[in-house]
Amino acid sequence: MRWTEEEYREFLTRGKAEGTSAPLKSPAAEARGLAHGRLTTEAMNGTEAAYDAYLWLLRASGDILWHKFEAIKLRLADATFYTPDFAVLPASGVLEMHEVKGFWRDDARVKIKVAASIYPLRFIAVTKIGTNWKCEEF
Repeated sequence: MRWTEEEYREFLTRGKAEGTSAPLKSPAAEARGLAHGRLTTEAMNGTEAAYDAYLWLLRASGDILWHKFEAIKLRLADATFYTPDFAVLPASGVLEMHEVKGFWRDDARVKIKVAASIYPLRFIAVTKIGTNWKCEEF
């Protein structure tokens, strides 16, 4: 995507001028009505934060030994990467990659399937159903 200098200046100043901290969207994304996605990798969304709290409970009980948010970036192909939401080390000692989703998009499901076919790790998709977590292994 290419922006004109005027569009780029507007993008840089828009949030500051309006006094908001809302995520900024590119002019082209706004014109098409597209969401911009996560702007920082350190921030968890609400579902990820709830799953992180659940993992901390599992750590306290000894079921898992370690977990970290977005700790590992896996190369799937040239210029194509997949970053699982959580790397988890259960008491069994087999490293797992956990992907937390409120709902699935086709591209996300394809990436986790490709990663599972390439890497000798356990890949688990986690979805919150009420107060429970539903797991799907790839």
